[in-house]
Amino acid sequence: MSSVPLQQAIRHQQVAFTNFFAGHARYPRYKSRAGRQSAEYTRSAFRYRDGVLTLAKMDAPLAFVWSWPRIDPATIDPTTVTVSRDPCGRWYVSLAADVATPEQAPATGAVVGVDMGITDFAVTSDGEKIANPRHLAKRERNLARYQRRMARKQRGGANRAKARAKVARAHRKVRAARADFLHKTSARLVRDHDVIVIEDLHVRGMVRNRSLAKAISDCGWGTFRRMLEYKTARYGRHLIVIDRWFPSSKTCSACGHLLAGLSLSTRRWTCPGCGTLHDRDVNAAKNILAAGLAVSARGADVRPQGSSLRQSAVKREAPPARVGLPLL
Repeated sequence: MSSVPLQQAIRHQQVAFTNFFAGHARYPRYKSRAGRQSAEYTRSAFRYRDGVLTLAKMDAPLAFVWSWPRIDPATIDPTTVTVSRDPCGRWYVSLAADVATPEQAPATGAVVGVDMGITDFAVTSDGEKIANPRHLAKRERNLARYQRRMARKQRGGANRAKARAKVARAHRKVRAARADFLHKTSARLVRDHDVIVIEDLHVRGMVRNRSLAKAISDCGWGTFRRMLEYKTARYGRHLIVIDRWFPSSKTCSACGHLLAGLSLSTRRWTCPGCGTLHDRDVNAAKNILAAGLAVSARGADVRPQGSSLRQSAVKREAPPARVGLPLL
């Protein structure tokens, strides 16, 4: 094989150790052979002309299926090519290239606050409730059956490898369905609103609750936030993230009265100050919107000064585009 992927692996290791000693990441760990495998090629190790890709040490071009119908593959000038294989046996080639900046989406004048949840994936300040599809729960029985079959196979045998591939395919279907839902939901919010306000959820701490860990992980809140971040930056929208400790559920959006306590099982409550009947999630979304707009208007940081994840309420730069192509 070409020496370039081996050199790139060493460069990635250097970046990992640099981030560790700078205090930005954990100590680097070995990659599991059972997970996703990849090899990265730089310009000196591949040739891409008129949509035909040839890697170093290969006599014939690499056959792949182009997954972006809106872009002519012959017009792409990739800087790096990454060939990867997922645990269920599918191969992909990812091209990193500079693409034209998309046009700014037309202004709508709409603003929205979004409260994330488990019963409803998201509730907006307009009263819209986006149902939680629960992708993992729907396929959990089939996944458990495949895992039991794999557990009965002898370790190191060919039958166990086949059973492991079936488990990986079941996980891939869940992952693909979740990603499709998150992409469509985030794209619709970005398309219909100029300003989106969300909470800074501490997902890593929330999944420590053994009763809700699986349901929280199935929602994909962290991925949803990352999608909102790069899509709002790409299309000229604004994403505001408010402090995670803001009492959005316990505060009356009508008069500002703050309850002393509110159990998770209470879905509706009446404000003792003004007598307004609140839906817990809709009220929280309204408070999230009001808090985000107030802090943004003052030009201050959304998070408290002591947070290690301090972030200003401005739009972010979009990450470099990557084109994922399934191989034939």
